[in-house]
Amino acid sequence: MSIDTPIIGADGDERPGAEPVKDTTTQDFMRDVVEASQQRPVLVDFWAPWCGPCKQLTPLLEKAVRASRGAVALVKMNIDEHPEIPGQMGVQSIPAVFAFKDGRPVDGFMGALPESQINSFIAKLVGETVGTEADIEMAMAALEAGDVNAAAQIFGEILQDEPENMDALAGLAKCYVKTGDLERAEQTLALAPPNKADSGPILAAQSALDLARKSNDAGDIDAARAKAAQAPNDPQAQFDLALALNAGGDREGALDALLSIVATNRSWNDDAARKQLVQFFEVWGPGDPATTSGRQRLSSLLFA
Repeated sequence: MSIDTPIIGADGDERPGAEPVKDTTTQDFMRDVVEASQQRPVLVDFWAPWCGPCKQLTPLLEKAVRASRGAVALVKMNIDEHPEIPGQMGVQSIPAVFAFKDGRPVDGFMGALPESQINSFIAKLVGETVGTEADIEMAMAALEAGDVNAAAQIFGEILQDEPENMDALAGLAKCYVKTGDLERAEQTLALAPPNKADSGPILAAQSALDLARKSNDAGDIDAARAKAAQAPNDPQAQFDLALALNAGGDREGALDALLSIVATNRSWNDDAARKQLVQFFEVWGPGDPATTSGRQRLSSLLFA
């Protein structure tokens, strides 16, 4: 079923609910987004009046959300007037859209997407997956499960039919990152057309590649841990330890190391620890438990 088709209840009526599109404030964010997402998925559109791409994206979001007939809601937040929440969530560029479900962020994208991709995003959010979208989900699930070969094969097959499918291209690049073939990952990302090089999937894959390079430079975990233990007040030692721990799969340990820098020496190296946390969140994804806990802990430090 197309997302443009009205979603109706079993009795044939449109699903009831509050106005599906509204603006919110820092004070009302908990009610309008976190609590409301317990009833239905809520998209949060972070925007600003001066943002050209925002002016392109927001009307398309509103159209798609209204077409869902109550299946999903849209909440818009002006980051100039309300910078606290986007700051807590690590928003560095706009437009940025986060999808909340059951009280927590589960998905998102950056940049102005075309209408078809917005419809696919909402369809996925409300449980409608067809065709290529289902293949993308299957490949991503395989990648997360560690079956890199299966994921790469699916992404490759999608790209044969849809060479400009940026989800598949970014997914293939992530496969190379996962295997440590960073050169192939870079070559894959370079295939993105100039007008799509700053799309959400490509930027996320680029962040994963950048993080992998940093992690390689950080070296052995045991060596990094020993160095950090010898110099507990050295931010660089804690920073290197965080990169090494993340490379080894210890995300909570990586959070601890970086948050200790934010707590004791936030301005160190031009706010490098907070910026690295934001990159972690981008690479891990909004639905990862480490991202959720990390954002909460970072917010506690920054806005206590």
